[in-house]
Amino acid sequence: MNTEILVLYFARSAEITGLRSEHISVPQVLTSLQLWEELVKRHPRLCMLREQVILAVRQEYVVLGNQPVILQSGDEVAVIPPLSGG
Repeated sequence: MNTEILVLYFARSAEITGLRSEHISVPQVLTSLQLWEELVKRHPRLCMLREQVILAVRQEYVVLGNQPVILQSGDEVAVIPPLSGG
């Protein structure tokens, strides 16, 4: 079963996608890595961030991997790439 979520893009991920946010439909239950792969399918250049990116689901950080994620309609998922320091 799929659910609609709001994806928020920050910093480099916003530059790559050309978007600040978008609504997408994804499976309601998936792993954090599968969620990332859903985003990369829509925006293949996001793969450049794979090793450094952090996802936040409902404002909770999620490490990419086999961690299960259960999404509800309207949930926010943030794509947070590393911030460059100076």
